[in-house]
Amino acid sequence: MLTLFYAPGACSMASHIVLEESGEKYDAKRMDLAKGEQRTPQYMKIHPLGRVPALKLDDGSPLTENTAILPYLGKRFGLWPSDPLKEAKALSVVGFFASSVHPANAHVARPERYTEDKSAFPGLQAMGKRSFHEYLKQIDAM
Repeated sequence: MLTLFYAPGACSMASHIVLEESGEKYDAKRMDLAKGEQRTPQYMKIHPLGRVPALKLDDGSPLTENTAILPYLGKRFGLWPSDPLKEAKALSVVGFFASSVHPANAHVARPERYTEDKSAFPGLQAMGKRSFHEYLKQIDAM
């Protein structure tokens, strides 16, 4: 059985939604990021970067990052396009979220990831908000 390690409000919710839509049984392991559950030695064996999502496969091996997990789940459950062009477009959207939308949000919510200089936090957050809002416009246009 698949096991998904996720946290509400984190990008791992995308994988959680796909698993719910699939209708298949899976084990959901909610991680409390504020308590640092993603940094325990046990979890670091599953995802060495200490992030969510992580998907433990049927054979017990881990698969990490939405850019890998979402296509895998989509193909496994027939929720992914089989046409090469449609698949490329789906990967483009997943990549856009992973490389642009998510980092912009992280600049707002977690500026300490980008600098130790707390005086720079407001500038990082302001730029993150501007970028994020521009990305939301692009998403609406999709």
